Amino acid sequence: MKLRLQKFIAQAGVASRRKAEELISQGRVLVNGDVISQMGTLIDTKTDHIRVDGKLVLLKTEKRFVYALYKPKACVTTLDDPQGRDTIVKYFPKTNKRLFPIGRLDYDAEGLILLTNDGELAQNIAHPTKHIWKEYLVKIKGKIDKTEVNALTTGPLIDGKKRQPVKVRFLHFVNDKSWLSVSLQEGLKHHLKKMFATIGYPVLKIKRYRIGNIELMEMQPGEIRKLTAAEIEELLALTGCSK
Repeated sequence: MKLRLQKFIAQAGVASRRKAEELISQGRVLVNGDVISQMGTLIDTKTDHIRVDGKLVLLKTEKRFVYALYKPKACVTTLDDPQGRDTIVKYFPKTNKRLFPIGRLDYDAEGLILLTNDGELAQNIAHPTKHIWKEYLVKIKGKIDKTEVNALTTGPLIDGKKRQPVKVRFLHFVNDKSWLSVSLQEGLKHHLKKMFATIGYPVLKIKRYRIGNIELMEMQPGEIRKLTAAEIEELLALTGCSK
């Protein structure tokens, strides 16, 4: 369906038609990554991605879809990659619905990614103020001690700034490697790598296995499954989203 951009923004409940026109004229609206300042621009509600102040906008009438995907290594968490690397789109389900990933994982990391067409859900899961824990299995080079583990839990120092507290649980040593379970509420770029680098431990492996109430379970790399109605309902309650 084709709609004028300002009408789409208004129908999505972001702002009134007049306010939507102001947002467009101020360069705060992107269509497929490009700033649009021309009034009356037509967009396709099924294929175009519209963002206002960086937030994805969807029509409220659209049915909510949520999938769990096991992102393999050597794959970027974007819909398109200028460098020509594999993206997670390669593993999307066959559907005519517009899906996008919630958050990201590094190119060399693996594990759970949620896909959805719901901008509110994506925003609430990703935003640190909603306190949605994401759990990771992390392997680092070197034998970390209990004092260092405890120090991280109060909030690691990353790029010169103290971040939100994290949960760190030591699992075991394998030769000169340490295996840990780490839970984060924030999602900074290279968060785990930077966190451990500040105390002298290179990260060798990252695997995310839980986001909120959704777990990776026995899924294999590249596998995808549609969340059940019960899982989605619990996730909406956890994130404070409208049902």
